[in-house]
Amino acid sequence: MRTRIIVVMICLLATSIAVARADRAEDTPLRMSFSLFPMQLGDWQGTQRPPMTEKVLAVLGLDDYLTRLYERNGAFADLYVGYWKSQKQGDTMHSPQNCLPGAGWEPVSQSLLTIPDPRDANAPPMSVNRFLIQKGAERQLVLYWYQGRGRIVGSEYWSKIYLVMDAARYNRTDAAIVRIVVPINGTSADAEAAGEKSAIAFVNELMPALSNFLPN
Repeated sequence: MRTRIIVVMICLLATSIAVARADRAEDTPLRMSFSLFPMQLGDWQGTQRPPMTEKVLAVLGLDDYLTRLYERNGAFADLYVGYWKSQKQGDTMHSPQNCLPGAGWEPVSQSLLTIPDPRDANAPPMSVNRFLIQKGAERQLVLYWYQGRGRIVGSEYWSKIYLVMDAARYNRTDAAIVRIVVPINGTSADAEAAGEKSAIAFVNELMPALSNFLPN
C-alpha cells in the first residue's frame, strides 16, 4: 500500500511539472532513426517484422520503434524497442506486463536479472526484468528494461521517479523500452538456462549498437 501511495504521489508531481513547463520545448538530443539500425549484430542476422498498424501506433503514442527477429545458429531473439521523445503530453511507456496476458501468455516466474554492461567493463551492472511466460505448451523468456537519459532501469517505480527528476533538472522526458523474447526449447531447468544464456548473448551484441540510437 505504501509503495502505491508513493507512485501516486510521483505521478501527481510529474503532472504538475508537465503543466508548469508545458510552454517550454524539451531539450531532446538528436538521434538516429531506427530505420538505420543494423540488421547484423555480431553473428546475429535480423529479419524485419511487419509494421505496427496505425491503430496500435495511436494507442502507444510512439515516436519511433524497432521490431526485428534476429537469428544465430538456430537460436532466435525477438527484439522490440519503442521510443518516446517526450512523455509530457500523456504519451507514456506501456509495460509488457500489461500486454502479455492479453496475448494469452501467462507469467510463470518474475525476477530481476543483473548482468554486466557490455558497453563498458568498468560500468555498474545492468538490472533488467526477467519473465518466464507460458501459453499452452510453449514457453518463452522475456527480458526488458527502460532506457534513456543515460540510464538503464529495470524497476518501473524507479523509472517513474527518474522521469520526474530529469524533467525538473534537465527538461527531458525522452526514453525507450527495450524488450527481448527468446523461446525456451523444453521444460527442464537446463532448457531455461540455455534460453537465458542465449538472451544475454544477444544483449551483449545489442547494447553497443543501441547506444547510437538512444541519446544519453
